[in-house]
Amino acid sequence: MRSDGQDSGRKTVVERMLSVVAEVRAGEGAGVLLLSLNVFLLLAAYYFIRPVRNALILTQGGAEVRSYSAAGQAILLLAVVPIYGALASRVNRIRLISWVTIFFVMNLLLFYAFGIAGVREGVVFYLWVGIFNVLIIAQFWAFANDLYAESHGKRLFPILMLAANLGAIAGGKIEASTIAFAGPYGMMLATAGVLVVCISISHVIHRRAVADPVRFVPRAAEEPLAKTGAWELIARDRYLMLIAGLMVLLNVVNSSGEYLLAKFVEHAARAGGSDAAAQQVMIGQFYGNFDSIYSTLGMLLQVFAVSRIFRYVGVRGALFILPCIALVGYSFILFLPLLAVIRWAKIAENGTDYSIQNTTRQALFLPTSREAKYKAKAAIDTFFQRGGDVLSAAVVGAATQMAIQVKWIAAVNIVLVLVWLVVVYKIGREYDRRSKVTAEAVAAGSTVA
Repeated sequence: MRSDGQDSGRKTVVERMLSVVAEVRAGEGAGVLLLSLNVFLLLAAYYFIRPVRNALILTQGGAEVRSYSAAGQAILLLAVVPIYGALASRVNRIRLISWVTIFFVMNLLLFYAFGIAGVREGVVFYLWVGIFNVLIIAQFWAFANDLYAESHGKRLFPILMLAANLGAIAGGKIEASTIAFAGPYGMMLATAGVLVVCISISHVIHRRAVADPVRFVPRAAEEPLAKTGAWELIARDRYLMLIAGLMVLLNVVNSSGEYLLAKFVEHAARAGGSDAAAQQVMIGQFYGNFDSIYSTLGMLLQVFAVSRIFRYVGVRGALFILPCIALVGYSFILFLPLLAVIRWAKIAENGTDYSIQNTTRQALFLPTSREAKYKAKAAIDTFFQRGGDVLSAAVVGAATQMAIQVKWIAAVNIVLVLVWLVVVYKIGREYDRRSKVTAEAVAAGSTVA
């Protein structure tokens, strides 16, 4: 692969426009745009059904059931992660991506059929969405990590994350404006259709990458991965274990905050809606607009902040931004437990999470092996993420049993954020060490896996 030093040739108009967001070099524009379109559609598809899952489970179960369902997701992922890893060891990357996505499309068609038949599937659908969204997005970023070298990924990932934020905004807006007449089950069909388009785009990207070893890493894209399992990869690598710990802490804090918000939204919907159908529409519209606002914030941060943060403070410095914002937000919630306060605190937290934090988290896997990018990343982004949700459910359950005021969940989050800050310090130090080793190996002409 060529040096990452200077542009080789003149940039196109599109490449010059993309360079406003991040440093795009001559010849990279088409590949970046295809990947951006792919992740845009994936996030739009997810945000078609994200508010739907909330509408169904809050009207068929309640905020407590919503929180407890995270435990079921973690248990299911104990089976899903090894199955995914076994499949990755038997097929090449494009077949892996295609088969997994087709599986989710078939699931959506089944949910649609059962839903219109009157089956109460709120809890099951919530469990499924929790697995779908983390696995399908983890798979995309594993693909992107596999395509680009570390130096390229740090430059280009901010553009991909911007596309993801735009997809979230578009998906949230479309859902909020169409759920009233399309209904929850119509949004499921729309999601299935978008996923089929994403499969085709992935095939185009894969073929371009195989044919262009200059701008993409010339790895054995047609070969399956080694048979080492995800759990073994994580257990023997302290760096991966620290990232797994980060995911647990991040999601305990985030899910507990989501419960606080859901509890207040549930009360507001019951006060304003006379029947379940009206409540579903109210909740769906609230979450559609809520998702759109924090996604807009994430987009602005992605355009104007992320690439500059990477340039001036690096990946290591970027790791500290979200926990600091969460620390401030939950401190406000502790003393002012109102829906408006919780709403804006979560908008700030989620907007930062879906821009700076997510881009940084994806970049953490650039100096790792292919097996770590697909298998360990899938485990970390699914099981350990949902493990954090399980711990959050335990916090909610304990608070409910002891009749503790919900605002005290914010106090627990404050303590956890302090631990989070210690973990990101250790991750950042190890990332810098690995990046230095990788840079030295590349300078010496070595091939780094």
